[in-house]
Amino acid sequence: MSCCAFTPSRCHIDLAALRRNFARLGEPGSIMPVVKSDAYGHGLLPVARALDGAGARRFAVGTVCEGVALREAGLGQTIVPLMGAISREDWQAAAAHDLTPLLTDFEDIEKAAACCPADRPFRVALKCETGMNRLGFSAEELPAALESLRRFPRLAPVLALSHLACADMPGETAYTQAQAERFASMCAVLREAFPDIARSLGNSAGALGLPESRYEACRPGLALYGGNPFAGTAWETRGTGLEWVMSVSSPVLQVRQLKAGQSVSYGRIFTAPQAMTVAVVAAGYATGFARALSNRIDLLINGRRVPQVGRVCMSMLMADVSSLPDVRTGDTAWILGGPAAPGQRPVSAQEMADELGTIPYEILCLMGSTNPRVYS
Repeated sequence: MSCCAFTPSRCHIDLAALRRNFARLGEPGSIMPVVKSDAYGHGLLPVARALDGAGARRFAVGTVCEGVALREAGLGQTIVPLMGAISREDWQAAAAHDLTPLLTDFEDIEKAAACCPADRPFRVALKCETGMNRLGFSAEELPAALESLRRFPRLAPVLALSHLACADMPGETAYTQAQAERFASMCAVLREAFPDIARSLGNSAGALGLPESRYEACRPGLALYGGNPFAGTAWETRGTGLEWVMSVSSPVLQVRQLKAGQSVSYGRIFTAPQAMTVAVVAAGYATGFARALSNRIDLLINGRRVPQVGRVCMSMLMADVSSLPDVRTGDTAWILGGPAAPGQRPVSAQEMADELGTIPYEILCLMGSTNPRVYS
């Protein structure tokens, strides 16, 4: 069977940069790297294997299915599915593959107990609601949750975790501190019943800016892939030194000459103010380059930034390369990252996200899921 790819673009994943970011974030045993959503578009198994080689002892995934994939790939770390088990099949798979699923409500306790393995305790994690108001037991529910757990001695809570809602926002320090205090109080109650239970609160922002939130298992996500959670804030320097792991390239399909007054692409939203040279690049909104970026962002070609012009199409976009007389068909255009000439800088996921009024997580997930990945 032939391999059919709908785009010639490529998503380049630098696993050495990933490992350097992992090392930057602390001692391997204190980190639970987040590899949910196909490792934020970077590829679940290659990323997990690279981190395994770097000393990772735990992984946080999104779903039980992702956890099973890691087990079937031979990875033996503690694996925590952050969405918990959704169906009976999930609970059974979590138990069979020695995953550590979240218990987020009283029903979860009953469902987990019904799937306990016969030959060993079923290790589980308790989700504490401290201010995110998404999943988990509140402080008021905790005594009843502990009473329910006592009915099922084969359930073994080994981890308590919560999630910070705005640790990346300097203006919300009081809220973050209140969450941290609430979590500490809940963990004190849990440790009376389960003295060895590990704690996990800090995310990327917590790891870099709130040391007291690290506990036994800090859970960095964005920072692992090179994003600074404090970008654009007064705390930006707390996240310096990280390297973007993903870059995206696409070939130049054709180089065209426009006369003054000629338009390019759909809707005639760009008209040449004078004679100019335009490169047609094989990337578009089908491969994660948002149509809303039309006329709003640069690309990197031959090491230099050039402006994208005209409406972004499904699988093509255009760039003004009048300043680059040597651009030819077949040259490489970099949508994200890429080698920049001295004095130039590549386009980052953060820059693209800022232009769109979104977050770099979204850019990475989309680019990584729609462009074939290559690893180095």
